[in-house]
Amino acid sequence: MPAPRDDHSALVRPFDLGSRSGVSVVVKDCIDIAGEVTASGSAALRDRAPAERHAQVVQDLLESGAHLTGKAKMHELAYGMTGINAAFGTPINPRWPDRIPGGSSSGSAVAVAAGLCDVAIGTDTGGSVRQPAICCGIYGMKPTFGRISRAGCHPAESSLDCVGVFARSAAMLTRAMAAADPSFSPEPLTSAPRIVRIKADNLEPKVGESLIYGLMEGLPDAGYVTLPGMAEAFDAAMTLIGAETHAACHALLDDPRLGADIRARLAAAGTITEDAVAKAEEVRARFTAEVDDALSRADILITPALPTIPPTLAEADDPARVLDLTRFLRPFNLSGHPAIALPVTGDLPLGLQIIGRKGEDAQLCAVAEWMADTCPLFRKEELS
Repeated sequence: MPAPRDDHSALVRPFDLGSRSGVSVVVKDCIDIAGEVTASGSAALRDRAPAERHAQVVQDLLESGAHLTGKAKMHELAYGMTGINAAFGTPINPRWPDRIPGGSSSGSAVAVAAGLCDVAIGTDTGGSVRQPAICCGIYGMKPTFGRISRAGCHPAESSLDCVGVFARSAAMLTRAMAAADPSFSPEPLTSAPRIVRIKADNLEPKVGESLIYGLMEGLPDAGYVTLPGMAEAFDAAMTLIGAETHAACHALLDDPRLGADIRARLAAAGTITEDAVAKAEEVRARFTAEVDDALSRADILITPALPTIPPTLAEADDPARVLDLTRFLRPFNLSGHPAIALPVTGDLPLGLQIIGRKGEDAQLCAVAEWMADTCPLFRKEELS
């Protein structure tokens, strides 16, 4: 691994746990580590009792021989996409320090991009691994829903959230999955996959067709598929994350230490009705069927990772510049399909997302490795 930067803006604090000969790992602050306070990036939770036991994913990492080296900062309560955190400090994006690190797994992404660790663990409820991965120019994976245990993760109940992994290369991403999930076994890619692009409109030119055509040069291209329910799935996922976050965290509205941005979003989420949740679940069923149908005729679906260039820190207080960032990411939290964000080399944070069939996470990782090896435009393991 390249020598790490002298930059600990990513970490709540460093520590030393497990085998020093293993893969070095940083863990997001909403995941329990025995003896550590799980503050979930919130000053309102700083004085809670330390966790009594490791989260299952932490235990699995240690049993795989990993070396846990720090607890990573995050967007407060995992309820935001910028990574900006006034109470704990905002992790500095190593490659683009004027731009957001992304959220909510901001510190996990920054730690990997800055070379503080080999891999990092985050959580992804609506793009919270894949979006900061692209913001920081690294690889990020949201596995199939339920693939990696959420026991000991916060909030405890979620129908969208997945424990996910970050790395600086596609090959290391596969190693990260094997360390975090005892059931994961890497699989070889025996033939070129059938790749279908998801039709997308209203994109900035740099993230649209010119990007996809450039990256897919030399790769098999099976054309387009339309997923009519994408926009509706995005809205439904927003409804469900709001309702579920309010159910888990509404008691913190009375705590003056809660961040103002989170307080406003959490209070607004309290107005979500049971009828709205029921309708969102109906959308989930329809959209999941759409994705399954598309994947019955293709091995991999592909989209731009983000529809726009991530905003600068100065621009990030404008919701219009932030909310749309997960347009292509959040729908696959609703459907539960595994997805990987692959970063592109260049002067701006750009990338692609690939989506695979449920349960075929190892094949998706193999495709990511193949694509990274085949196309020179994908970022390789390096420090900027």
